[in-house]
Amino acid sequence: MLSGKTILVGITGGIAAYKICELIRMYKRANAEVLVVCTPNALNFVTKLTLQNLSKNPVAVEEFDVKDFNPEHISYADRADIMVIAPATANTISKISQGICDNLLTSIACAFTKPVIIAPAMNCNMWENPIFQENLHKMHYEILEPESGYLACGYEGKGRLCSLEKIFDKTVELLTYKPLNGKKIVITSGGTIEDIDPVRYISNYSSGKMGLALADIAKNLGADVTLITTKDVSRKYNVVKVKSALDMKEAVEKEFENSDCIIMAAAVADYRVKEISPQKMKKTSDDEITLTLVKNPDILKEICARKKASSPAGLPSCPLIVGFCAESENLLENAKEKISKKGCDFLIANDISRKDIGFSSDYNEVTILDKNGGMKKLERADKRTIAGEIFKVIYG
Repeated sequence: MLSGKTILVGITGGIAAYKICELIRMYKRANAEVLVVCTPNALNFVTKLTLQNLSKNPVAVEEFDVKDFNPEHISYADRADIMVIAPATANTISKISQGICDNLLTSIACAFTKPVIIAPAMNCNMWENPIFQENLHKMHYEILEPESGYLACGYEGKGRLCSLEKIFDKTVELLTYKPLNGKKIVITSGGTIEDIDPVRYISNYSSGKMGLALADIAKNLGADVTLITTKDVSRKYNVVKVKSALDMKEAVEKEFENSDCIIMAAAVADYRVKEISPQKMKKTSDDEITLTLVKNPDILKEICARKKASSPAGLPSCPLIVGFCAESENLLENAKEKISKKGCDFLIANDISRKDIGFSSDYNEVTILDKNGGMKKLERADKRTIAGEIFKVIYG
């Protein structure tokens, strides 16, 4: 099942470290090559000799054990197809999220550009700590959340390492399941910025997190990804930085012909200032100021019309077009009206009035509508999970 794949297993200093011996056996039985790297504290729970016998490879611990002039953290990052950190302690997760590289494992994680699975395990109060949760969701990795139950510390709650089968299955999925191979996916994200003068602008609260999650997952699923965004993003796929609605329209139109799917997750401003002042507008004695606004192009509607005009009658049309709908009231009614007016294949409706899933949140809850009247609700989950489910629906 995993023949020809190299899996890098990172073990940190938690009581669940002993369970990873069986995970290594599972990988070996699937014909994978297994490399193991431990934090120094992990060896308080499982021995180096045991891990070496199971993996049939030396176990790396020290950061500066350099062989053949090839630094360990770079050579391990280059050799492995995937990195699995389990159990992942709160300490290690927080270090990785902040880019801290104070041991071999965290240094490898910083240099690793391929899929990474994080399987946390810790005390339930540590898991629920808001600072830790913020650190956890900064990372664009596959997070396999812990399970609830009796913990080694004597507490009852969420913090147990998830099942080894879940870790194994996710590893297989990421290494072998590439349903978007050969597809060009274009995704927009972030809120557009419409200048008033050199120092002021009109925009919105969009963080771009949902679009970024969609782009990351599409890449993991094998797609050729282009992310058109108003945010500063550094990724291994193609990122096009834009500012205004007109900039975004131009970038989307440029990608249209060669795209298999366009997902319009950006929050595009409906209006822009008619005349941008070339100099900073000075405060006057007047209590009011008037700005004349003009409508921005409806990018989603325009590309849907372009698709319809370019599609031969009776034949499947391309690209697949997915819109987003951010509403603060009457979510489904407004979404149904919008998908009818725009003409897109799917429309994803968000309720931005809820603080737990609104702008800037790491979580979302959406309803996916299709052009044939179908509807599927995705319950609240982190945005990467939601992104994965969206691709299952639109390519189901």
